[in-house]
Amino acid sequence: MRLTRLPPSRRVWIFDLDNTLHDARPHIFPSMHVQMNDYLKRTFSVDEAGANAMRRGFWLRYGTTLKGLMRHYGTDPRKFLWETHQFPELSDMLVHENAVRHALARLGGRKLVFSNAPRHYVEEVLRGIGLGRFFEAVYTIESTRFRPKPAFQGFRVLLRNHDLHPHRCALVDDSLENLRAAKRLGMSTVWVGPGSVRRASYVDLRVASVTELPRLVFRYAH
Repeated sequence: MRLTRLPPSRRVWIFDLDNTLHDARPHIFPSMHVQMNDYLKRTFSVDEAGANAMRRGFWLRYGTTLKGLMRHYGTDPRKFLWETHQFPELSDMLVHENAVRHALARLGGRKLVFSNAPRHYVEEVLRGIGLGRFFEAVYTIESTRFRPKPAFQGFRVLLRNHDLHPHRCALVDDSLENLRAAKRLGMSTVWVGPGSVRRASYVDLRVASVTELPRLVFRYAH
């Protein structure tokens, strides 16, 4: 991995949030899907089956439901994101490893968060899992003018704002499409994914959990 050839002070780690720094699958994603379906039912007068088909269809075609809604219906992205990312019981829904804090503390280099989720949600999750202090900046879908990963727009905004060369950076993400885009830009890539799945050619390192990163980086750097 190219990044490990650099001294720790020159490394920049760019972390996704959901299913990377915490596990959104058991509680948060199901709730988010319900909220999105409710929004679609209210807005387009469709039933549950219609809302579900609409949400999944846009997600499969465009990568996010929001992108499809904006393209086909001119949906206000801020209104949609606010209404579909409300978690009053978030503290009870979060699933995460406390050891991630220790791993981030041991991982040399600058650290940023780059998520396709809205800012109010990202900041609330980071507070809830106690990781906010490890990151010098947080980039969200608002930062990309609502053009989420894997589009290059957000990556370029992040790189420009911090005067970074892609070769200094590594994206840590659970999405292979996001990692493919990062690799095309010249970044190193770390896939947070299941060990039973074959690694793609554009993935430099695969981990089951972010907690594995410091040990593996130390190994590859020597």
